[in-house]
Amino acid sequence: MYYNLITELVSLVKIYENEVKDANEDVYSFVQWLIEYLKSQGQHGEIEPEWEGKSKGRSADSIINTSLVHLYRYAKIHAKTAIAGTEFSTPDDFIYLISLTSFGSMSKAALIKLNVHEKSAGIQIVNRLINNGLVEQTLTDTDKRNRIIQITPKGTQLLNESMQNIRQASINVTEPLLYHEKMDLIKLLTKLENFHKSKTKQEIQANGN
Repeated sequence: MYYNLITELVSLVKIYENEVKDANEDVYSFVQWLIEYLKSQGQHGEIEPEWEGKSKGRSADSIINTSLVHLYRYAKIHAKTAIAGTEFSTPDDFIYLISLTSFGSMSKAALIKLNVHEKSAGIQIVNRLINNGLVEQTLTDTDKRNRIIQITPKGTQLLNESMQNIRQASINVTEPLLYHEKMDLIKLLTKLENFHKSKTKQEIQANGN
């Protein structure tokens, strides 16, 4: 038996118990702590992955950017399959409806910004949803130029009827990942997205827009 390893693990569990207040008694929480603990001790123990073109100097930034673009395209393929035979023209249609359902009615500009679209492309999507009776726009009392977009009963019904297929499309994209891998990926993607949101906001403010 691996007596030395068992002894070391027991010691690490004791450190975990002493250092972490209200420590969770599960393997995943312990392993997450252990990774950070080993890093603090200068023991990273992480194996750098291999990727296509690495030996020829292709950078990690390059492979990450390429993978994100490819994954977006795969996700779009699954999304198109999910809406086949429905009144949705593109995946952006149901994404805009989900945004309105999740965050409530909002201005056209806010809805487009939320979905990170260029103004012209976002307006086309909103106008298509209006023409199909899936959303409607109303004028605000304070600013007649500002139009508020809200989902219609028809839009809600169509979204509800399609949600099972939409959820399955999302599952198909992340299918090979284990639960803890999904949680780690969420953290990394959130970090990237928050960075770019902040950077874009600063650039807009600097340009006076």
